[in-house]
Amino acid sequence: MANLSNRKVALLTEEGFEQVELTSPKAALEAAGATVHVISPKSGKIKAWDKTDWGIEIDVDKQLSEVSPDDYDALVLPGGVLNPDKLRQNKDAVAFVSAFLDEGKPVAAICHGPQMLIETGMISGRKLTSYPSLQTDLKNAGAEWVDEEVVVDNGLITSRTPADLDAFNRKTIEEIGEGIHAE
Repeated sequence: MANLSNRKVALLTEEGFEQVELTSPKAALEAAGATVHVISPKSGKIKAWDKTDWGIEIDVDKQLSEVSPDDYDALVLPGGVLNPDKLRQNKDAVAFVSAFLDEGKPVAAICHGPQMLIETGMISGRKLTSYPSLQTDLKNAGAEWVDEEVVVDNGLITSRTPADLDAFNRKTIEEIGEGIHAE
């Protein structure tokens, strides 16, 4: 496994993120040595969604207004239905995600997280996966959607559901270890 002790990872989220889609990648990245910051437009604590009801509250490390994509080596976008729907309406969040894609930094998105990728307008021609209900939206945005547990396209890592977290976490760590991906 890659040693990420010199890497900083932004984990961008809003209220209503799917609990395990944040806690599992965060724990895996930290175990690999990365510094991980939970970033949100909100300050204080934000609440998770845990399968069928509200889950834990987690601390926001940094507000979105306090950070720059230049502060981080990679970005992780957890899913949940509420989380990406809120984030995609926030122009600062969309610009934050767009900067990572534009610079070729690793971006990992799981489940409904790829909704943020659609909003950037930067996924045409990219191969990815997501929660199955997003496939039409992703195809309409010009992406090639496939039904696989983890898909990597030049530093863009995507997975379908929490069942894919082991593969998602492994590939995310690997891609962050590789660093910037030139087009």
